[in-house]
Amino acid sequence: MLPASAPVSLRIPATGTESDLLQLGLRGDGTLEVPPEGPGSPAGWYTDSPAPGARGPAVLLGHVNATGGGPGVFADLRRLAPGDRIEITREDGTTAVFQMDRGEQYGKDSFPTLEVYGNTEGSELRLITCDGYDPATGTFEDNYVVFASLAD
Repeated sequence: MLPASAPVSLRIPATGTESDLLQLGLRGDGTLEVPPEGPGSPAGWYTDSPAPGARGPAVLLGHVNATGGGPGVFADLRRLAPGDRIEITREDGTTAVFQMDRGEQYGKDSFPTLEVYGNTEGSELRLITCDGYDPATGTFEDNYVVFASLAD
């Protein structure tokens, strides 16, 4: 485990993903704030979750696609395989390195809040994006969540 330090950027070597990180909170209705939509939009850290490397599940959010077309910062999350590295550069200059454990798709109407956001013994990471696009409605009906643990 590492001392708490806010994350500033994300790198996923297996997919070539790199992003600065925004700081995100809650909206007025109590739902998670999401990064702005659009080409090149960065991922964001939910500031009410632990800092990556500290005890508990740090939560990062990113779009699967960009408004107007094209890939979003988390477009390739489904390509990750167990053991793939996720590197989070932190304000204190250190890098918290995580290894992907698994990825899961959940319906937004049956999202397992406690499993995703609940306390953990160790340092863990959750990468969350939209999934399950329905062309009939033009909306995403699911979320895809990557679960990762701090590498030894």
